[in-house]
Amino acid sequence: MKKVITYGTYDLLHQGHLNLLRRAKELGDYLIVGVTSDSFDRGRGKLNVRNNVLERVEAVKATGYADEVIIEDYLGQKIDDIQKYDVDIFAIGSDWEGKFDYLNEYCKVVYLARTEGISSTMLRAESQSVYRVGIIGSGRIANRFVPETKVVNGADVVAVLNPSAKDAKMFATRHGIEAYIDFDSFIENVDVVYVASPHLTHYDYVKRSLLASKHVLCEIPFMLSKAEALELYRLAEERNLVLLEASKTAYSPAFGHIVTLIKSGIIGDVVDVKASLSKMVEPPIRELDAQQAGGAMNEHAPLTLMAIIKLLGIDWKDVDFHTKRENGVDIYTKGVINYPHATSSFTLGIGVKTEGNLVISGTKGYVYVPAPWWLTSYFEVRYEDQTKNKKYFYSYDGEGLRYEIQEFLSMIVNDRRSCYKLRRRESVAIAEIIEKYRNGEKVTEI
Repeated sequence: MKKVITYGTYDLLHQGHLNLLRRAKELGDYLIVGVTSDSFDRGRGKLNVRNNVLERVEAVKATGYADEVIIEDYLGQKIDDIQKYDVDIFAIGSDWEGKFDYLNEYCKVVYLARTEGISSTMLRAESQSVYRVGIIGSGRIANRFVPETKVVNGADVVAVLNPSAKDAKMFATRHGIEAYIDFDSFIENVDVVYVASPHLTHYDYVKRSLLASKHVLCEIPFMLSKAEALELYRLAEERNLVLLEASKTAYSPAFGHIVTLIKSGIIGDVVDVKASLSKMVEPPIRELDAQQAGGAMNEHAPLTLMAIIKLLGIDWKDVDFHTKRENGVDIYTKGVINYPHATSSFTLGIGVKTEGNLVISGTKGYVYVPAPWWLTSYFEVRYEDQTKNKKYFYSYDGEGLRYEIQEFLSMIVNDRRSCYKLRRRESVAIAEIIEKYRNGEKVTEI
C-alpha cells in the first residue's frame, strides 16, 4: 500500500484545498493529512482567529479525501511522521516549491500545482472583521500588549484610557493611538476592551464595559472575590458578550499540551501538583503597596491556582495558607489545597525567592516543567524506567500575550462564550481562593 502525507492549516477551507487533497489522494492508496495546531503560523506571520484546530480537523474529515487526520504541533514533526507512518510520498502545494526538498532523504517529495485565484489569505482579507481595541491602563503589561496585537488577525489598538492625562498622553504617543481620560468618550470609540488597570479597579471597569455592550479581556487577577466574578460572568452571558480572564499561560501551546497529556492518563492518576512562582521586586512599586492590593498572593496566585485547578478541578475539600508579611504586604505565601483523592500546593514570592517550577506527580510517572514554568517552551514526562522518559519542545513566542488575544478574538469571531482552556467556573474558583486568603481564612503568619 502506497502512503501519501500532506500538511496544511485549512482555515476557511476552499476549492483550492479540495483540489490539493484530491490530487494528493490520487498519488497513492492511503492519504494522511496533517492539520497545523493553533500555535503560531509562521508562514502567514499571524495567529488565526477564525477556526480552531478541532474545527479545521472536522472540515478536512468532511471532504472525504483523508484516510487519517493528525495534528502537527512541533518543529521537525514532518520527519517524525514520515518515519512513524512509513510514508512513501510527501505532497504539498507548488507555492512551497523547493522548501521541502530535504525530505527526499526520507520519501519522495511531490509539489502539486495550486489553484490560481483563490487562497485562505485572500478569503481572510475579504471576510475578516477588524476590532478596534481599547486599553484601560497604561502600565507595564499594557505596553507589552500593544506589540502582541500586531501578530493576531483582526486586532487594532486604537485608544487608551487612564485618569491621568499625562500618563494617557505618554502611552498614546508611544503607540500612535488616541488618549482618553473620560470613560464614556473612550468606550464610544472602541469595539472591545482590554482591562490592564490596577487590581482594585478591575470590577468597575469590566462592569461598565459590559454594560456598554463591549467584549472584555481582563488582566489577572481577574477579580478578588467570588461574588464579583460570578456577577460579571452572568452579566456577560445575559448580554451575549465575551468575558475572558487574561491568563496567558492557560492559552499557550505547551501548557495546553500538558493538560491534554495529564487528562489522557500518561502519568496515571494525579496525586500531587506543586506550582511555584516568584519575582523579586524593590520599592517603590505597586506590588509592595498594600493600598493597591499588592502582595505575592494577589500578584501571582492566579497563575499557580490556574494550573492546579486545570489539573485537579474545582471540587477541593479545604485550603490553608502560610504567609510572611512586611508593611502589610505578603512577600511570601504558601498555600495547600486538598482534594478527595489528591493534594496540591503553591508557593509565591515577591520578597522571597523560590524555584519557580511545576511538578505534577502521578501513579505511573510525573511531569516536570522547569522554571519559569508559566512561560514554558519545554517540559518532560518522567518515569521510574528512565528509558521511557520523553521531552517536549514548543514555541513560546514574544511576550505570550498573543495567545490570550488570539483566544479572545476567536471567541468573538466564532460566537463562542465559553473557553475550554480556562472555563468561567475555573476563573470563579481562582477568585474564590484569593478571597479566602484576603479574608484571613485559615491563614497562619510565619
